[in-house]
Amino acid sequence: MKRRSLIKLLGVAAVMPVVGHSVFARQGEEMTQMSKLELSEEEWRKRLTPEQFRILREEGTEMPGSSPLLHEKRTGTFVCAGCDYPLFASSTKYESGTGWPSFYDHLPNALGTKKDFKLIWPRTEYHCARCGGHHGHVFNDGPKPTGLRYCNNGVALKFVPDVA
Repeated sequence: MKRRSLIKLLGVAAVMPVVGHSVFARQGEEMTQMSKLELSEEEWRKRLTPEQFRILREEGTEMPGSSPLLHEKRTGTFVCAGCDYPLFASSTKYESGTGWPSFYDHLPNALGTKKDFKLIWPRTEYHCARCGGHHGHVFNDGPKPTGLRYCNNGVALKFVPDVA
């Protein structure tokens, strides 16, 4: 490693604790800063229902067909039930036939992902970029234009209708 590269790397490492828990989210063409939401397990349990806690904090899965949001057809935004962060526009929701609310795209900078090996073969789990709450898995069998299916636990979402 060149000396100059090492100095740059050390400089970045030095400011990381300062930047630490902030995320920049794009809204339109401007960048806005969004603070991470970090709560203790006790605080999450007070904030969420037992079922929401099981899914959002313990990476559980709800029964297919159990969410009223499966049939939500109004225009609006689907937000994280843990922190109210906007995740999906209603225009990207579609009927996948799986029993869970499904979307073919998410809002910019709304989600993070990680590999999940719970069913032996690898899957891509996604979570809220703000609070880290588990929402579901993304698959490559969705409709155009993305070809993706974000298969979401309905209890992990809240729907906010557009105001006319």
